[in-house]
Amino acid sequence: MNTRITRRTALKGLGTTLALPWLESLAVAAPAAATAPPRRAAFIYVPNGVNMAEWTPKSEGKLGDLPGVLKPLEAFKDSFSVYSGLTLDKARANGDGPGDHARAMAAFLTGRQPRKTHGADIRAGMSADQHIASVVGQVTRFPSLELGIDRGGSTGNCDSGYSCAYSHNLSWRGESTPNSKEVDPKAVFERLFGGNDPKEQVQARAKRDLYNTSILDFVNEDAKGLNKTLGTADQKKLEEYLASVREVEQRIQKAKAAASAPVAKPNIPAPTGIPKDYAEHIRLMADLMVLAFQTDLTRVVTFPFANEGSNRPYKFIEVPEGHHDLSHHGSDPKKLEKIKKINTFHTEQLAYVLGKMKGTKEANGTTLLDNVMLVYGSGNGDGNRHNHDELPILLCGKGGGSVASGKHAAFPKRAETPLMNLFLAIFERMGAPANSFGDSTGTLKI
Repeated sequence: MNTRITRRTALKGLGTTLALPWLESLAVAAPAAATAPPRRAAFIYVPNGVNMAEWTPKSEGKLGDLPGVLKPLEAFKDSFSVYSGLTLDKARANGDGPGDHARAMAAFLTGRQPRKTHGADIRAGMSADQHIASVVGQVTRFPSLELGIDRGGSTGNCDSGYSCAYSHNLSWRGESTPNSKEVDPKAVFERLFGGNDPKEQVQARAKRDLYNTSILDFVNEDAKGLNKTLGTADQKKLEEYLASVREVEQRIQKAKAAASAPVAKPNIPAPTGIPKDYAEHIRLMADLMVLAFQTDLTRVVTFPFANEGSNRPYKFIEVPEGHHDLSHHGSDPKKLEKIKKINTFHTEQLAYVLGKMKGTKEANGTTLLDNVMLVYGSGNGDGNRHNHDELPILLCGKGGGSVASGKHAAFPKRAETPLMNLFLAIFERMGAPANSFGDSTGTLKI
């Protein structure tokens, strides 16, 4: 009888299926190739461009002293690269007039010119994440995961005649079908760990909410049984994983309690389950992304930190003005300094993501950060100029050893090197090669 437990093993209980991380004990009988960690792809978007003078390293080649906005990433200097001079031509007007914010986000992962409309006849193109998901998504429970912070829809006029669908959605399943993002950590948690039977999910969730119990209580007996089959190192890893799941669960419950508390303006109720604190919201969603990767529930994630054109104020870092308003800085040093603060806050959140990935151990002595390719950037360069060349782009992670990280690669402005060329390189490494994508002209060397 074959008693081998595979890495697909999951802990089960009433309406709950809790996927497991990679465990050495569960893979000892598997072929070597089968135990190699999978590669993952993630795309994090920030709006309104950046303060490029505080973003761009002074020299090419190996990363040395990091500029101000990138300082929070110092500990990960060997695990990310800066790509300067990449272009997003389809975010330019190309005869369509104003609307740079809508085009920036719509074209960022598609490389296609969005149709200028605020009606139902929206059109962009399949996004890079969905191209990957269409090839590798069948091997995971979720072909892709779309996360976000700002709610958004697909109707209305959000930017100079462009539909809100363009500035609110990063992922596109097809040219007329944006993938809406989930902004509620509780909903994401339930989706990832709520089991496969929708009826049982509802029952289990209701029981959990009634008795204020943890999802781990439902799989406790299964976990105890599995623990007896594991080696000492894997017992510790399983304990740490279950603790991290519980921690996320507790933070979601805390956020729900805070959201339900009385507020100064009772006519504007806070959304249940979504933290009031912006940084905590980002980090909770980041933790869920890491858990989804760690348990191989998905290998493709998109995660905009805010909708394009966002005018969110950042009072908590002493920037009370709206982000979009400040991005039209007119070279005012005081406004540029505030833009730098916002940009630095965002890279601090990226550093948190990379730290969680680096702390997640995988097979063959690697970490999740070693096996991911995470693109971080914006479809605008300088928010004041609304330019779509010289984009702020980072590629984080080592792609399973296939990416030469720790460098600054600068492409001359006259070359007009498409951002899509970077995505072609990622496609290859994800096992989803393509001859072309969007407005690509070739595959970038990474």
